[in-house]
Amino acid sequence: MTAKAKVKLEAFPATGRRKCAVARVRLLPGKGKIEVNGKDLDNYFGRQVLRTIVRQPLKMTENEGKYDVIVNVDGGGTTGQAGAIRHGIARALLEVNGEFRAALKKAGFLTRDPRMKERRKYGLKKARKAPQFSKR
Repeated sequence: MTAKAKVKLEAFPATGRRKCAVARVRLLPGKGKIEVNGKDLDNYFGRQVLRTIVRQPLKMTENEGKYDVIVNVDGGGTTGQAGAIRHGIARALLEVNGEFRAALKKAGFLTRDPRMKERRKYGLKKARKAPQFSKR
């Protein structure tokens, strides 16, 4: 087996989604560094809440500091992207060890959040907002 193939076996890939955001996550054995779109997690997300959301699955399974996380996220806003990354990390942790399933499922990290922006309908200004009505 070549060195390249060996490295590929140690990476645990997964995809996470929320709203319009899609996160492609790779979990690698390492020291706990999280990199999002080539930037450090603290530089990518300004708000502490979003950084906490991203780290939740690792903290719950007691894997903080054991794996490096490399994420490529696209679409949506910052909150949607953080949710998509959390979903992707949770799915990748399942590939690492199937015994994490019960804890991750109970916390709701494996469930894809189905809430999306409602589409605009013709005759209306937005999804539900109608133009002003006047009898005369």
